[in-house]
Amino acid sequence: MSRTHVDHRDIASFAQNKVNLPQDKANKYRAQARQLREKLENYLNDHPDFTLKKMMVSGSLAKGTALRTLNDIDVACYVSGADAPSDIPKLLDYIAEKLRKAFPNFTPDQVKPQTYCITVSFKGTGLDVDIVPILYYGDDNWYGNLVSQDDGSLLKTSIPLHLDFIKKRKQKHDQHYSQVVRLIKFWARKEKRERDGFRFKSFMIELILAKLSDNGTNFSDYPEALQSFFTYIATTDMRELIVFDDYYSKDKVGPVTTPVKIIDPVNEVNNVSELYTAAQADMIVDAALEAGDAIDSALSATTKQDTVYYWQKIFGPSFQA
Repeated sequence: MSRTHVDHRDIASFAQNKVNLPQDKANKYRAQARQLREKLENYLNDHPDFTLKKMMVSGSLAKGTALRTLNDIDVACYVSGADAPSDIPKLLDYIAEKLRKAFPNFTPDQVKPQTYCITVSFKGTGLDVDIVPILYYGDDNWYGNLVSQDDGSLLKTSIPLHLDFIKKRKQKHDQHYSQVVRLIKFWARKEKRERDGFRFKSFMIELILAKLSDNGTNFSDYPEALQSFFTYIATTDMRELIVFDDYYSKDKVGPVTTPVKIIDPVNEVNNVSELYTAAQADMIVDAALEAGDAIDSALSATTKQDTVYYWQKIFGPSFQA
């Protein structure tokens, strides 16, 4: 296979310039989330009966897998106390009211309850922080019931354990695990624009790559790592059970009858891909087959023009080398 025209370094350069969230923006966003948490902590010190117990940045910013297009971040908000309402709309209104008291300088439109979260808007940067409530009952590992952003149901989870799970894979591969995640997410965003009905949740991408990591895949060569991802999807038809034993025994996972079977690494009864239909799984497989073919063609192309053309089939016209 030829690497004359585009090789690992070219993919890495493209990622740095077009895919990744710039470090200065990441630092700024983390600082704003930290300011939100610190102000709340100061309020908690003065109001010991206040039921917001912990706020943690979660999602792609916390995991180090955010794309350049990021304009909102997720913050998990642990809510505890008998006076916190269990009805979801009432709970969101309740948290919004408490947040407005904690941040009296915010205008009313900066704290808005949504369907399953509360959005806090920073006017200076235009950054939105989506605060997702978790009903917390004192667990040492910060397990609680998350308000699902899919349908508003309550879902057992632990944000610290999720972050720890990803951290283990990142440590195994230096910066390469996170970078391959971002490259695949960038590809998935392109596919979503181009294929009507295409969906591929970022968390599912992370978990497939975590499985490949656990199976011994080397992520330090990006063309090979990308091909490993697409090959896995094509050969398993997106139907293979994916489960981890970091925090529970695999035999705790019961029968899974849905087409796609990717189990939450911190909750053995949560299939994170449960809502994906067979048709949606097939669409992911078709896209992966095309991407894998494009990589093969790019690595065997004899001219730079042809090589770039095939990589653009994966990443879109912004890819240049």
